[in-house]
Amino acid sequence: MQRAAYVLAMGVFAMVTSEFVVAGLMPQMARGLDVGIPEIGYLITAYAVAMAVGGPILTLAVRRLRHKTALTTLFGVFLAGNVLAALASDYGVMMAARIVTGVAAQAFFGVAVSLCVQLVRPEIRGRAIAVVMNGLMLGTLLGLPLATLVGEHLGWRAAFWVITGMTVLVAPATVVGVPGTARAEGGGGIREEAVAFRRPRLWLAFSTSTLIIGATFAAFSYLNPVLTEVTGFATGTVPLLLIAYGAATVVGNTVVGRLADRHPVGVQVVGLTLNALFLAGFALLAHLAVPAVAMMLGIGLVGVTMNPAMATRVQHAGNAGPLVNSVHSSFITLGVIVGSSFGGLVIDSHGLRAPLWLGAGLAVLGLFTLLPDLFRGARPEAGPRSATDAAPRAAAPTPEACAVRS
Repeated sequence: MQRAAYVLAMGVFAMVTSEFVVAGLMPQMARGLDVGIPEIGYLITAYAVAMAVGGPILTLAVRRLRHKTALTTLFGVFLAGNVLAALASDYGVMMAARIVTGVAAQAFFGVAVSLCVQLVRPEIRGRAIAVVMNGLMLGTLLGLPLATLVGEHLGWRAAFWVITGMTVLVAPATVVGVPGTARAEGGGGIREEAVAFRRPRLWLAFSTSTLIIGATFAAFSYLNPVLTEVTGFATGTVPLLLIAYGAATVVGNTVVGRLADRHPVGVQVVGLTLNALFLAGFALLAHLAVPAVAMMLGIGLVGVTMNPAMATRVQHAGNAGPLVNSVHSSFITLGVIVGSSFGGLVIDSHGLRAPLWLGAGLAVLGLFTLLPDLFRGARPEAGPRSATDAAPRAAAPTPEACAVRS
């Protein structure tokens, strides 16, 4: 199953690169589409909203298909969106392209996670999801700089063509690399899978994930201006610092993956506590280069890297079906929207350090959402429940091959 794990991670990498590419090419795209920078910013918002709202809908549409067919369909939709973006003649067409790619990416995450759960033994699922989520971390570390570099030298359309080419290579590798027996839904009907949404514990787990990601993105969205205008780094130094931040996320994701199966709640308690401290420390010491960089790297280690533990807890509270996983991804996307949008609002009134304080506050709030599980003192179940299980037992999603990486 090693092959299945890595090809799914490659798919995540391609889709995350597409998600971030607009952020790295805003001036070029504004000139090319003859609009202002704020309008290009709306493309990022539209992508996130499309993921949050449209992703679960598309997941439902493909849930009855076998894995190979479902993944091929989602790659096809994603590919069409990127081709449309590369050929976009005006802003309206580009907006439509970003909505299409956002919906496809979110549905892909849900189906991939469900597939992973079926491929691995219960005791290694947390480590497995860490391998798949490394596609997300590497998308931040390598995909965004690569797309930005291509766009700066060959034009912004070339960046979308590169992502298109990447998709053309990854899609057939995925079809060959994953087993073709089970359906995307992982067994069970829509009613069996949807019953999980009646459980308060599941919604509490969703809210924790939103706050974890919101806290992190309140800072991440504004690292560039904080590092240049408050800390005093040269503009050319910031990309190197962001690469270091990306490397920290890869390390943190790997460590969390090893702990998530047995201690999903405990890992999140530690992660949120440390993240609150790092964010507050960054806010206090942002004017000092060495402490500022240390705090930034700390945020990288314990921020988005909570993904394996978040997924494990969600599946314990609900089930391992693609719908639950896709809705969970929507709540994660909501965290991105909350952190970045409210971060911008507090900058207007309180300055560039304000998003860091906001992030610390969101992290503390996230700790309160973990209290019911801590007081319950329940041990995590051995493995994620399928959509047909009666009791909520679920473990983190990811391909078995991931176990090889652990």
